[in-house]
Amino acid sequence: MRSPNLLALVAAGIVVGAGIGQARGTVPGGLARTAVANEAAVPVTAPAADLAPRPTARPTLAPARAHPDTAPRRRGSTSRSSSSGRAAAVLRTSRAVLAAARVETGPQGLRVQRALARLGPRVNTSDRDALRMAFRAYYAYKAAHPEHVRKPYLYFVDYGLDAETPRGYVFDMRELRIVEGPFPVAHGRGSAPRGGVPRRFSNRHGSEATSLGLFVAQETYRFSGHANGRLYSSIGLRLRGVSGRFNARARERGVVVHGAPYVTREGAGRSEGCPAVSPARARTLIPRIRNGGLVFLYSPHDRTWKSEDPWANRGRG
Repeated sequence: MRSPNLLALVAAGIVVGAGIGQARGTVPGGLARTAVANEAAVPVTAPAADLAPRPTARPTLAPARAHPDTAPRRRGSTSRSSSSGRAAAVLRTSRAVLAAARVETGPQGLRVQRALARLGPRVNTSDRDALRMAFRAYYAYKAAHPEHVRKPYLYFVDYGLDAETPRGYVFDMRELRIVEGPFPVAHGRGSAPRGGVPRRFSNRHGSEATSLGLFVAQETYRFSGHANGRLYSSIGLRLRGVSGRFNARARERGVVVHGAPYVTREGAGRSEGCPAVSPARARTLIPRIRNGGLVFLYSPHDRTWKSEDPWANRGRG
């Protein structure tokens, strides 16, 4: 039978061994048990304060540096801006390809494509941009100002054709059909010689030249003019130019749609800038488009206007 003193010594040795094992950073079992067994055989006499377990000392480690090639990269604003930049570049390229192929995009573009498919094969134009720009301007203005477009009619003139070629049409843009045309239309005497193709266009007072772009058909009035030294009268239709600097002065210049005796089935003479038609045509065309129809006058010979008209270029692919 073991004495109480021997048992106390063994217990003290176990406590000291546990403290040494913690100080060495070992886990219970294995090395810790070996240390306790070895020290338990040695008689220990120590104050109670020395027998208390001591706090574990943890070594201070320097922060590890990752190699730049293996360090994880942060997904922050840089990667997002890079992705956005690539997406924008792809979008610009796609639009350029579609524009070169003359494919319209977006909701308005689909309407333009549909109108071209229905009306294009039936219309004689000077180039393939004529109807495309007219329909683009029509739908863009209608979307922006539906309160001004109260009728579905578009009076279109292609001044890329000469005065002896019928170059005027009226389209029903709701049903996508030709209502009138082709028929001869006059151009301004300041735009071309008699019978020729107009190549000069102006929004300036006194120019007597045709203005290009989009117009809103407004009210009618009693028009009077002179031809071959004789006074004549007709129904007249006032126009408000909405293509900015290209035709904004149309109303104050007196540019109107009217009937004129110098426009016949064989061709058209020259006006003071008005898209005049024959007297018989004026009696049907003008009442149809007044107060809410649109008018579009086109030419391939004014590159500045073609590239800068605010409505004909809106929504371009």
